[in-house]
Amino acid sequence: MGSKLIFARLTDALLLPLYVTTVGYWEHQEETSREAGFPDFQIHQVLSGKGELMYNNYETVVGPGDVFFLFPDVPHRYVPVSNQWEVAWVSFNGREASQLLAFARITGSGVSQLKDVNLLASIEAMLALDDEDSSTEFERSKLMYNLLLDLKRQLIMPAGEARDEDKIRPALLYIQNHLHKALSLQEIAEAAALSPQYICRQFQKTLSIRPMEYINQERINMSKKLMFSKRSKKLYEIAQEAGFDNASYFSVVFKRYTGMSPEQFKKLHGL
Repeated sequence: MGSKLIFARLTDALLLPLYVTTVGYWEHQEETSREAGFPDFQIHQVLSGKGELMYNNYETVVGPGDVFFLFPDVPHRYVPVSNQWEVAWVSFNGREASQLLAFARITGSGVSQLKDVNLLASIEAMLALDDEDSSTEFERSKLMYNLLLDLKRQLIMPAGEARDEDKIRPALLYIQNHLHKALSLQEIAEAAALSPQYICRQFQKTLSIRPMEYINQERINMSKKLMFSKRSKKLYEIAQEAGFDNASYFSVVFKRYTGMSPEQFKKLHGL
């Protein structure tokens, strides 16, 4: 594939919650310096060679398998340090852009590593789209959405974060296997060989939620599946199978997480 730079024709796409502004690929990325930053979010994937990235008084060398994120209006500069520096990128914006990045644990400019060094499939697909097709920008928006959702599983977590998630993994497995019964913080902590206080901190740190909130969230998800798979069951039976003591409390929690009662949920989905 030869070097390519595509400027999106932004018309109706500006109304979308997420849209692409540019997408491109350089066989050799030249030096780029932006003292005032760039107006959109940017994702750069290094495919081969090495370059030096500078932003917010921070300098680092990026190479194959690295991906760097630059947020709007952040002054930055990047320059090749090898004879060839192969880079693909996409810039994007929209009212949901920062939230989707946060979902992938990207909250600011920085560098991460990908599990696969091949060109990200969504960027490759964006580059291959026919610019003469009037629906191209909507297709790029869909691909951008897919890319941001996929990043969560494609990025290698920093060692510290990975260890934190490993610490609570036994507790998560225990919860999944015992959702149907009453669960206490003490027994969840014991399943992971941790203290109740420590496991609360780890849940907040890795999942941004308290253990008991996580349990209720998972029970509500289970109750939805049960409503679909066991349609003849009464709601109080669904509540019991999902681990709730009584149907009244189940209804309160269900509405808190979904904005509707279980009865309304069933009616909405023709159950």
